[in-house]
Amino acid sequence: MDGYLTAVVASGNDPGFGTGFFGWGGKQGSAPTPFDAVDRRRLAGPNGSHPLAAVRLDELVGASSDNLDGRIEIDGPVRVGEGIAGRLALTARRDIEARAAVLRLVGVRLAEQRRSYEQRDSDGHVVRSEQWVEVDGRLFEELPFMEPHLPTRLAAGQSFEAEFNLPAPRLGPPSAHLGTALLAWALEARWDIPMRGDERIATMVDVQPHADYLRSGAARLAEGSLYDAWQTGDASIAVSPLPPAVAGTEIDVTVTWPSAGNGRGARIELQADVSAPNGISNLVVWSTTLDPAVLRGGTTVRIPIPADAPPTVSVDKVGVAYSIRALVDRPFRSDLAVERAIAII
Repeated sequence: MDGYLTAVVASGNDPGFGTGFFGWGGKQGSAPTPFDAVDRRRLAGPNGSHPLAAVRLDELVGASSDNLDGRIEIDGPVRVGEGIAGRLALTARRDIEARAAVLRLVGVRLAEQRRSYEQRDSDGHVVRSEQWVEVDGRLFEELPFMEPHLPTRLAAGQSFEAEFNLPAPRLGPPSAHLGTALLAWALEARWDIPMRGDERIATMVDVQPHADYLRSGAARLAEGSLYDAWQTGDASIAVSPLPPAVAGTEIDVTVTWPSAGNGRGARIELQADVSAPNGISNLVVWSTTLDPAVLRGGTTVRIPIPADAPPTVSVDKVGVAYSIRALVDRPFRSDLAVERAIAII
């Protein structure tokens, strides 16, 4: 875990949490199937921590239920608005008789929640209290497909194979791990079994962002997020190449700020604002220090975009937005700051 998620963990009141600690105080979170492969004890942590940041997207989905041996393979990358091609192969370990069987695309929203508990005596005084963070979630999309047709009955030892070519989410959202919340997709073949648990095989689908997704208006963007240069007061902040910036690459940022003034030092930062029930404001993803004087004449810095930086997204009351900020640290006074928004995919 590095880059963006490391910054999320460090932003908590207990930055050591999530680096190997397993379970906390008997608390546990929850996730809906098929995103429930992670031990529920890992989905809870002490107050101020961010337990979800220590959970990888590829840990969420288990391959198959007990009575099926199978796999779903996906060909190539999947992007918003395009397609999902691949194949399904399975063998039944026991007889299966289902009311229905379907291949479906499901999307999940997991988010940290701050919880608290108080115990009071007969006079109403608090005698014991607890505060903690736990993760819960729900499916926001359940999209069934008529093809390929799945057999509702399988005899023990019987195998089945099929190819598929399905639409990816037309308007997203893309897969995104925001640190304190996440959006994820899975392709699931599911058999509805009466009187006992359903059978399934599933795989995570990494739905990658598309620049057209941002331009379509599906994600709410701050003004100037896709511009090459942005003026704020007498300051200009220019970005090359033209946004959206791509996670795992570098961008050149030129700040020209004639009225930057004097101070003990200056910084240029890449910041993120995470909108979520347990959100984070002004998360510093990257920072460099410099002399305030260079800002007045204009200076260019190269900013690495962390490979694990989630794409700019806003859906279902969770999201992340990025900005580039230049600051001058003034002793005994508030800092001077100028900033611009930038979109990342």
